[in-house]
Amino acid sequence: MKPNGVAIRALRTAHACGLRELARRTGLSRPYLSRLERGKRGATPETVLLIANALNVPPEALTSEDQK
Repeated sequence: MKPNGVAIRALRTAHACGLRELARRTGLSRPYLSRLERGKRGATPETVLLIANALNVPPEALTSEDQK
């Protein structure tokens, strides 16, 4: 499972959620989330689930199997 940073950012902004708020909701750091959105970091399935739960979306909405 690979996180799709573009999808994460799009869903986060669509939910009017800033990085600071997403960090608060997930317990993850803002720098980590920023790098994740830019494709500079990977994520565990547990991390993807944390973000999905915080944004109220299914985890599949945040992943892309065809990303490199």
